[in-house]
Amino acid sequence: MTILEALAAAFPAGQVGTGEAELAAYATDQGPVLEHFLPAAVVFAERVEDVQTVMRLATEYGTPVVARGAGTGVSGGAHATEGCLVLSLERMNSILEIHSEDEIARVEAGVVNADLNAAVAEHGLMYAPDPASYRSSTIGGNIATNAGGLRCAKYGVTRESVLALDVVLADGTLIHTGHRTFKGVAGYDLTGLFVGSEGTLGIVVGATVRLRYLPAEVETIAAFFPEFTTAAAGVLAVGKARVQPAIMELLDGNTLRQLDREQGSELRSRGGALLLIQTDGFAAQTEADIIRRELTALGADIRTEDYAEAVRLVELRRHSRGAEVDDDFRVGEDVAVPRSQLVHYIAELQRIAADHGAGLKVVAHAGDGNLHPTFWVGPGQARKVPALNAALDESIDVGLALGGTITGEHGIGQYKVRWLPREQREEVLELQRAIKKLFDPKGLLNPGKALPERVEA
Repeated sequence: MTILEALAAAFPAGQVGTGEAELAAYATDQGPVLEHFLPAAVVFAERVEDVQTVMRLATEYGTPVVARGAGTGVSGGAHATEGCLVLSLERMNSILEIHSEDEIARVEAGVVNADLNAAVAEHGLMYAPDPASYRSSTIGGNIATNAGGLRCAKYGVTRESVLALDVVLADGTLIHTGHRTFKGVAGYDLTGLFVGSEGTLGIVVGATVRLRYLPAEVETIAAFFPEFTTAAAGVLAVGKARVQPAIMELLDGNTLRQLDREQGSELRSRGGALLLIQTDGFAAQTEADIIRRELTALGADIRTEDYAEAVRLVELRRHSRGAEVDDDFRVGEDVAVPRSQLVHYIAELQRIAADHGAGLKVVAHAGDGNLHPTFWVGPGQARKVPALNAALDESIDVGLALGGTITGEHGIGQYKVRWLPREQREEVLELQRAIKKLFDPKGLLNPGKALPERVEA
């Protein structure tokens, strides 16, 4: 019996897809594709036992498994590998519990971020992590990459909101890690280990997440500057004023132009860069007044935004990556640097783009130093692709030299594996390989992702 025959015997027809169109639809996420493979099958899990069955069969037949949520990742973490099964968790989308007094929720992995937020809002609560793809990305996928979002500046990334996990291991064993309490230090932090592991150690099927109070007040500040580096300096000025915004986003002139073109806005006419800031809570107005004072002193053009305008600007920021998917001619990155290096790194990005003849646009979660520079060359200009790749490599090296990291929130996936040895020494990589082997001795869970293979001498 083959693995496909075993799956057919274990699941009804509607849970196993083998048609070419379906396989193609689930073969990649939104990240650059280095090698294109169609999976052997797509299995749609509907309950935890389905995931356990898939992993037991995969172990028996030695078949790789790539877990997938909504496919919104941009680093190739859910790309199919040769001969693999793609295990979709999108049908496991139940909110199992909302406990408003404990400020927690229990969810299945396929719950969409926006759906969870809509449900807990009825209790005056919110789930803080809010990646730009929150309307379609799943909690399981957010956990796999330790996703961030606009509210990271104040509330942190996904790891800060995950209290406990239900995880199916490579052999089909179901384990529970963590606790329902905000504090808990019993044993090793396995929950933290699984968050951000990109499906290479186990498959997250459920989570207990921490909720926060919906803010009583929200103030939005749109500070337009003549150019980008002065806007970046505004980030440090806000920090020196000892104000902690909930959202602090930075958009350059090329990003404003793209938004105007795609969304019908007129942002570029107001300045060469936008620093978009939200304060929240009972002190929102006081904090906003301090921020306005500091940024005005730097030359910002600030208008008081009404609520509708605030919502519109935040939504525009969520679309600022654009509709394009990364390919050979356009690649967006996810470098984070210490905030003190933000102005310097932005200047370096501009220099790198000019040196290599590449286009550049930059958006940033400026509150925590996480930048998303996008380099591009004209479509069809294959001769310029080496220059594009050189610009990308140099931007990584410069970010690391400034004390940064190659990924702040998108994960390593398949695309960034080549850069990880530039950031982490071989002995650190070896420790991670040993952990991987302990959890996944046959190497079946998302092979080729998140961690480079050992290079034999």
